[in-house]
Amino acid sequence: MNPVEGPRPHRRALLKGGLVLGAAAAFPLGGAGLARAASGPAIADCSAWGARPSAGPVKILTAPPQKIIVHHTATPNVTDLGQAQAFALARSMQNWAMDTNHWIDTGQHFTVSRGAHVMEGRHNSLAALQDGAHTVEAAHCAGQNTVAIGIENEGTYTTVEPGSSQYAALVELCAHICRQYGLRAYQIYGHRDFNATACPGDRLYAMLPRLRRDVAARIGGDATAPVWPLLRAGDSGDRVRALQHLLAKRGAAITADGAFGPATEKAVRDFQTLVTATADGYAGNQTWHQLVAPVRQGDTGEAVKAVQLLLTARGVPTGAFGPGTGAAVTAFQNTTGLPADGVADARTFSRLLG
Repeated sequence: MNPVEGPRPHRRALLKGGLVLGAAAAFPLGGAGLARAASGPAIADCSAWGARPSAGPVKILTAPPQKIIVHHTATPNVTDLGQAQAFALARSMQNWAMDTNHWIDTGQHFTVSRGAHVMEGRHNSLAALQDGAHTVEAAHCAGQNTVAIGIENEGTYTTVEPGSSQYAALVELCAHICRQYGLRAYQIYGHRDFNATACPGDRLYAMLPRLRRDVAARIGGDATAPVWPLLRAGDSGDRVRALQHLLAKRGAAITADGAFGPATEKAVRDFQTLVTATADGYAGNQTWHQLVAPVRQGDTGEAVKAVQLLLTARGVPTGAFGPGTGAAVTAFQNTTGLPADGVADARTFSRLLG
């Protein structure tokens, strides 16, 4: 081990999807060093901490992210809180990602060190954040790398919590990301909400409700996260039918008959395996989080069918997902205290299933 670079991360090789195929979109880069928006934290870009060039083109997606996913690095809880240590961590993580996992670059978008230093991870993540309309495809959470911003927090938070300065920096970064991308505080999750992993550690994961509340205190809104039902073999009804529509959207060859039989159980297990969720055949937290994506006016297909049947089951007429379904979603959101934007996002979907 090179003492200058510090310890290598020991994250499990579960963060799949790092290799990006195809040419990168043209994207203007900001100046090197520390960047600070009017209301955001100082963020050291890749050049500031001495990043290697990416091994291939970094893909810029022409859509903003839908959520934030919080991680821990599972590295030692160092007592050196200086910037040099933080930059050494960033280099070590990039080396691990590129040399051990053979990814094109660091997996996450941003890193918060034990000393509260915030750093860009994958190249172009900071420029995309400053732009507020694009996302860099990353490699931090299987099944979510094109729709979620990944934040690594230096340390291991299984039995201890992050220090107050590090936590405050995480709050500030999350609030800034939410402002830039129009995200809400309840759209902050932990890695284990999606994949079969202990990340971000029991103690940091238990702090996520507080993190959402603290971010909501800065940006406004309700911090209550989605709550999902647990469906299993033998269950039946509209919730099962909605699940079947969502599985069909992901390629499962099943009929939405409302009966959770062997075919549905196999489809659930196959999907869980695909996205590296816990493959137990039960449709719970990880499965719903991976299946549900925002549905809005103009969309078509199986996910729209799922929203419509759940609205109909609650006595709300829909029609095609044009103005009728959009109005129905808005009406439902109004009656349940949700932001009435007509978009069936994860929290709206979870309330429909409740």
